[in-house]
Amino acid sequence: MAHSEDPDGAPAPSDGPEEAGAAGGDYSGAVYGSLLAASVVVGAGVPGTFPRLHLVVLLLCTGVVFWAAHVFSRLFGARIVRHLSWRAIRGMSREERPIIEAAVPPALAAAVSPLFGLGATGTAWLALFVALAGQVGWSVVAASRAGATRGLMAVAGAVNLLLGMLIVLLKVALQH
Repeated sequence: MAHSEDPDGAPAPSDGPEEAGAAGGDYSGAVYGSLLAASVVVGAGVPGTFPRLHLVVLLLCTGVVFWAAHVFSRLFGARIVRHLSWRAIRGMSREERPIIEAAVPPALAAAVSPLFGLGATGTAWLALFVALAGQVGWSVVAASRAGATRGLMAVAGAVNLLLGMLIVLLKVALQH
């Protein structure tokens, strides 16, 4: 991991392409966030009077909580004996932002599901498939941007598709 020095001598997160988030090159947060969103949909069960709203809020809040946990763990894991600067905190917050961003498409899918005439179960499935599409898509984009061969990009997509299918199987098993 590349770091630069901030004025007080503590390493600051790099703005280089390898760590600039999904917009610049590190897609691990987007892949992880999509997997997290899919897991949230499976575990949610969509209860309550407003199941769509419940699912949207749960997806977005879980994304924010996991983002904050990642920022905290990376900052303190790397800087436990050094001074923390606001610049380092802002930089790390930007780097981990794809975790939150990955929750947005499945949350939007849940929010617009009435346009497709979907009930609570259909909404959950739509949100799950959108999250899994993000997971597979971001893994292929990550491999491509890293210069992987087509074969390795296919492996990245296939592994993430397999992980997604395990989540689907878990959802099916939990519903029976």
